[in-house]
Amino acid sequence: MTDTPAPARRVVVLAGGISHERDISLKSGRRVADGLAAHGLEVTLLDPDAALLPALLADRPDVVWPTLHGASGEDGALRSLLEFMGLPYVGSSASATRLAWDKPRAKTIVERAGVPTPHSIALTRDAFRELGAESVLAVVRGELPPPVAVKPAQGGSAQGVSLVDTDDELRRAMVLAYTYCDVALIEQRITGVEVAIGIIDTGDGPVALPAVEIEPLSGVYGFEARYNAGETRFYAPARIDEATAARATEVALAAHRALGLRHISRIDLIIDGAGTPWFLEASVMPGLTETSTFALALEAAGHDVGWVYAELAQAAVRDARR
Repeated sequence: MTDTPAPARRVVVLAGGISHERDISLKSGRRVADGLAAHGLEVTLLDPDAALLPALLADRPDVVWPTLHGASGEDGALRSLLEFMGLPYVGSSASATRLAWDKPRAKTIVERAGVPTPHSIALTRDAFRELGAESVLAVVRGELPPPVAVKPAQGGSAQGVSLVDTDDELRRAMVLAYTYCDVALIEQRITGVEVAIGIIDTGDGPVALPAVEIEPLSGVYGFEARYNAGETRFYAPARIDEATAARATEVALAAHRALGLRHISRIDLIIDGAGTPWFLEASVMPGLTETSTFALALEAAGHDVGWVYAELAQAAVRDARR
């Protein structure tokens, strides 16, 4: 017989960090902290720095919630340290986080699980330079002619992402992607409806929230369109028929499971004209700001946001005791 784990009372929310997405993380962290506090939890909001680990060891919280975006929160390093320290935390394990963070690897894993994902190639900066940019791009164009999308192989919030229609745009897009990461991903561009599907698991298995349709007014769902109010129209639930919504949900859950994610994730898809959902990428810590698709999906599902956050904190404690 095992002891019933004590419920989470004291939560440390981590927000900020040093990534390009610091400001978004601070907003996400504040919303999570407010939601937890509204449901009776004692919350401390910390910005990771050299004092963080000693502080966590000296005054161990019941659970840590890392609302950190970008490399500082989504490359698996911090989560590995929390595991070494024996501290429960909300979110996917360090190993699963590393898989999802690396877009080419994530695409390979979900494709092996039977999930459609656009044809693509990953190119290192060194290969691009040493083999000759023009020679490399000539080979790429033969297999992946424009229109394509070019993005850093690691990163979030659409930073460094370009939609490419011409050869000149492709060259510039590669240079931009390499300013964010040493590996660039060139991906077939699927035309269709872009949706984000949030997934939560508070202990009874992963559950998909209603798909949120994304309609950027500029036509490109870039950083500004994501986080500046009025730049994008969101529809929650998405304006897709019931059968297509069901297929999208199946694909999102299959991707979540294939990558071994837990507690919370967001799966980004594009649905083509035939109604086929294509996997683009997964986020282990989706944005939780007032304009985020995850918050909109929770509301569309009729959930109290703070209650869900509190339940996820409890799930993290239970999982750590197993």
